[in-house]
Order: sequence, then C-alpha cells, then structure tokens
Amino acid sequence: MKRAWAFAERNVKEVLRDPLSYIFCIGFPLVMLVIMTLVNQSIPKESGMTIFRIDRLSGGVAIFGQTFVMLFAALCVAGDRSGSFLVRMYATPMKSRDFVFGYIIPLLLIAVIQCAFTMAASLIISLITGVELSIAGLLIAIVVSLPSAVMFIGFGLLFGTLFNEKAAPGLCSIIISLGSFLGGIWFDPEMTGGVLLKICRCLPFIYSVKSVRSAIALNFGYEEFWLPLIVVIGSAIVISALGALAFRRRMRADLS
Repeated sequence: MKRAWAFAERNVKEVLRDPLSYIFCIGFPLVMLVIMTLVNQSIPKESGMTIFRIDRLSGGVAIFGQTFVMLFAALCVAGDRSGSFLVRMYATPMKSRDFVFGYIIPLLLIAVIQCAFTMAASLIISLITGVELSIAGLLIAIVVSLPSAVMFIGFGLLFGTLFNEKAAPGLCSIIISLGSFLGGIWFDPEMTGGVLLKICRCLPFIYSVKSVRSAIALNFGYEEFWLPLIVVIGSAIVISALGALAFRRRMRADLS
C-alpha cells in the first residue's frame, strides 16, 4: 500500500495543477445549484413541481458533479498511457493493484470534497430560500455518496484504460448524459412512467440519486434508501472490478 499511496500523491498533484479540475469538480456544481434554485423560484407553486427545490436538488447535483470526477479519471489514466510515464512505472516493483488504488484514492478524496462543498452550499441556499434541510442528513449524504463516486471513478478507469485521450472523454460524455437525464436529476422519472421509467430502473444512476436524496431527507425506508444503496454498491463493485481487470490486462500486454 505504500507504493499505492506514493502513486496517489503524484496523481493528487496532477489534478490540483489543472485549473479545470476546480472549475468542473467544484465550481460547476455550485453554479448549477444557484441557477436551478433561481429556476425553481420562477416555477408556480400550483404546479407541484419540486425537482429543483434545494432539498431535492442538492442530492441530484452531488451525483451530477461526480460524473466530472469520472472524466478526470479517464483523462488521467489515458494521458499516462499515451506518454511513456506508465511504461517507466511498469519497470518498478509496483503491481497493477497499486496503480488502480493510486488512481482511485485521490479521485475519491476529490469526490468527497466536492460533495462536501455541494452540501455546504445547499445548506446556505436552504437558509436563504426558507427550505428546511437537516445538517445530519447532509452529512450522512456525503457518506452515502461514496459508493456512487467509486462507481463513476471505475467508469473513468475503464474508459481511460481501453481508449486514448481523444476517445475516452467522448465515452465519458455519454455516461454524463445518461446520468443526467436517466438518473432523475433534472426531471422525475416516476412522473413519466412507461418505457422511460423502465430504462431508468435498468441503469444504476437513478439509484445513486435516490439514495442520496433519501439520506438528505432522513428517509431510511427499504425501497427509498436501502435498496437503491445496495444497487449502487453492487454497481460500484462490478464497474471497479472491470476497470481493474482491464488495467491489469493492459499492463501485461504493454510489458509483453
């Protein structure tokens, strides 16, 4: 693990040197909170639409922000592969698991910081708009968001391993779009029903949003919280395992 931590420190520095990491990982989610809150203020109360109200919006934006962590994961892995850095690192005693954890650990830390900023901003907005938010719920939501963060980082690791710097961001954009529109961030799939709702339920994104929103609301029912959380944890394990397996095979192929 010492080798993994040393590699993780290098990756933290690489991410922190990139100003886009601050814009997309922290700045953009905060901007979305403000914009969508203003949109919510213009929606008539008679419509009964609450998707952009801060108590529901905060969970959706927290998950939306994690999709950009996925993008940075893909760019980081693909960038290291395109140069000679990883080839030189392969000559060290580091094993494939050291590389995988070295990528996951710093990005997971960034995802936690990002979520904490989002929840803090949501609390401030709730005080301004008069919508009640529980501090305990916001803190629990940060912990509950961890499996989702691992899942998105796993997607980034997988795409960065299998594709180059030009192709990996494009595939990440597909996941960002799917997570946004089929995850119930900007609309309520339960209200649409039909085929669209069935498609949403076949993907893990809606469960990520649902588990975090339930945590914020301190609603720990089985169908509202535990079942979505179990689905997200299972998805995180599968996607991360696929990413690690792909990296290991790529590493062996490069060494042969």
